[in-house]
Amino acid sequence: MRFTIFQESRIGKRRTNQDRVAYSYTRDALLMVLADGMGGHLYGEVAAQISVQFIAQSFQQEARPKVTDPVLFLSRVLSNAHHAILDYAFDKHLADIPRTTIVACLIQEGVAHWAHAGDSRLYMIRKGRLVAQTRDHSRVQLMLDQGLLDAEAAAVHPGRNRIFSCLGGNHPPQIEFSRGVLLINGDVLAICSDGVWGPLDADTIVVNDGLIVAVGRYKDCDTDHANTVIDARQTCVAPGLIDSHVHPVFGDWTPRQNQIGWIDSTMNGGVTTMVSAGDVPDVMEMPDTWLSLYANNGMLESLEPYLAKWEHTAGLSERTLYRRIKALS
Repeated sequence: MRFTIFQESRIGKRRTNQDRVAYSYTRDALLMVLADGMGGHLYGEVAAQISVQFIAQSFQQEARPKVTDPVLFLSRVLSNAHHAILDYAFDKHLADIPRTTIVACLIQEGVAHWAHAGDSRLYMIRKGRLVAQTRDHSRVQLMLDQGLLDAEAAAVHPGRNRIFSCLGGNHPPQIEFSRGVLLINGDVLAICSDGVWGPLDADTIVVNDGLIVAVGRYKDCDTDHANTVIDARQTCVAPGLIDSHVHPVFGDWTPRQNQIGWIDSTMNGGVTTMVSAGDVPDVMEMPDTWLSLYANNGMLESLEPYLAKWEHTAGLSERTLYRRIKALS
């Protein structure tokens, strides 16, 4: 199973960061979990930490290399995490029980299962479309479902962050489970707290001097003085990717692949920053016909003087020494 993980947590304007995120994986399974401690109660960050730590450790103990039943596993570990928070509050003689939202996703055999309590969400991005896969356990969501509110009214409702299900607290959590979803190549699963999904209903990004200065709905953003307006046609906007290892040998030409314009092609694929790993390729990776190209320009240096002084030279094989010295001589 091949996958890429990206995670980030920002404290914003709060005094403490109450978000906690973790992931764990084996050869055949991947677990992702996020908890958002509830700031209206004491020790929300502790409840979040207990939850993600307990769930991740349970996965590490049971995934050999897969869990037997994904739904049963999620049900058990989320319920046990809830009781672990209660035990902490009892042991510390806390006047109020810490609380946290939770969303956890387990992927194995190409199928994703997830479970959540509260208003932390899971989104799927498939073929450029962003679709929420979870429903908030909030009164505002109930009003939306009953047709008492529309999306615009819900976005500014004073009770939009009030939830009725969480881990911790005086009542057992109402945990909601997904059906198994078969993933296809290129799918992106995003688990996030309300600090992320809050702006996701926005349809406009305002950029000034290369910096994002506003995210919101078009009617609420100041766009009267915009010099350029780009219609993204409902596609997703993401930060530019960073390629941390490139060899720009001769500018926009690569002698090994004999390609011209590769930087433009890479940028069209979403890479906006490159980190050069050196202008001269490794000699051992170059065909013999390249040696004269670099050696005659004084761009190669013999390693023999360094090998003579290096304490580990004796441990190198004859083949390694022969190839290095032959290539550089």
